[in-house]
Amino acid sequence: MHPIRACARLIATLGIAGALVACASRESGPPTTAAPAPVPDAVPATISKPSGPGPFSAVVIMHDCSGLGPRSSGAPGRWAKELVGRGYLVMLPDSFTPRGAPDGVCVAPPPRGVDVSPERRARDAYAALAQLRQRPDVDGRRVGIMGGSHGGSSTLATMRAPGGDDRGGFAAGVALYPRCAAFMGVGVTYHPRAPLLILIGESDDWTPAAPCRTLAERAAQAGDPVAITIYPGAHHSFDSPNPVRYVAARINPSVAGGRGATTGGNPAAWADSIQQVAAFFGRHLAP
Repeated sequence: MHPIRACARLIATLGIAGALVACASRESGPPTTAAPAPVPDAVPATISKPSGPGPFSAVVIMHDCSGLGPRSSGAPGRWAKELVGRGYLVMLPDSFTPRGAPDGVCVAPPPRGVDVSPERRARDAYAALAQLRQRPDVDGRRVGIMGGSHGGSSTLATMRAPGGDDRGGFAAGVALYPRCAAFMGVGVTYHPRAPLLILIGESDDWTPAAPCRTLAERAAQAGDPVAITIYPGAHHSFDSPNPVRYVAARINPSVAGGRGATTGGNPAAWADSIQQVAAFFGRHLAP
């Protein structure tokens, strides 16, 4: 398990003592606060927290394929704001920038020889969990994980428990529009190590909903705690503030030719997902 650098800048805004702010890069000087993070495999992360000493329940948010650089979808920040407003400390690791992909991997693959797969990012998630459990303002027994798209698939990779090994991991997970097909096969059942919620749009042409429905059904038949909500008319990135649009350059294994996907916000799905995530984490991360 590799180290992860945690950066926090406390900014008073909207009654929240910690707001999500871009973490300083390794080259630009030290962050406001930092945990040890030896080069070369340090992964920066921002921490947002409510006011008060805690200890707080916490959530690790795994970003989508757009990363956290200038091309970021902005969805991770929206979720961080929602969760901090509900009393959670949030850690947001940046898996792409230190690995040479600051603009994300939505339209171009990562640099040659660089692994930013969901399975690799699961290691980032567990490194984040280890750091959170060292903090006096975090209840280490009550840490969840969530993410959308690539981050949703990374959440599935993190929550998977092969051979019944729970890895002492996260207490609950939310996967937003993940690529469920990557975790399935003939006769394969996905086994999460803790309660899992999947939220996805019925009109998603990038990570289709049907495999997620099958994944959840198989898990339920095996007695595993997987719930799913499929939003009618919602596309990929339904939690985005941006309008729906099709981009032909996006890498998409789900379509013939391997390119082209539709993304965009759906206000009804976004509003319901906030309530579902709040209720889900409220049940599984509450003191």
